Amino acid sequence: MTYGELHHVELWVPDLGRAVDSLGWLLVALGYTPYQDWAEGKSWRLGDTYIVVEQSRDLTSDHYDRCRAGLNHLAFHAGDIGQLADLTARATRHGWTLLFSEGHPSAGGADDHASYLENSDGFEIELVANL
Repeated sequence: MTYGELHHVELWVPDLGRAVDSLGWLLVALGYTPYQDWAEGKSWRLGDTYIVVEQSRDLTSDHYDRCRAGLNHLAFHAGDIGQLADLTARATRHGWTLLFSEGHPSAGGADDHASYLENSDGFEIELVANL
């Protein structure tokens, strides 16, 4: 572990099953491995960093809005352009919708090659190709 390195991210989700189907699938596809598992949550780990999804009893809303204050999205390295295209195609079969399709894969600008994906609960993931 490195000083200042991200330790973990915890996402509270309205439905654990849907989160495991979409986020869990994507994390495994990106190389994360299952790490923790309990009645209200699961986590996946890559190196020293892990990502948690939890359906907490303390949720105050069952609606996520990435345009409100707080987390907008998570971004992951997704290999080369071919790997990005393959992962994006597979993601759409696992509950993810491609955002900004009119500009894909350069919706972030001419020097950007990324896929912006949203699941049925409104969480956004950015998959970035290494150029």
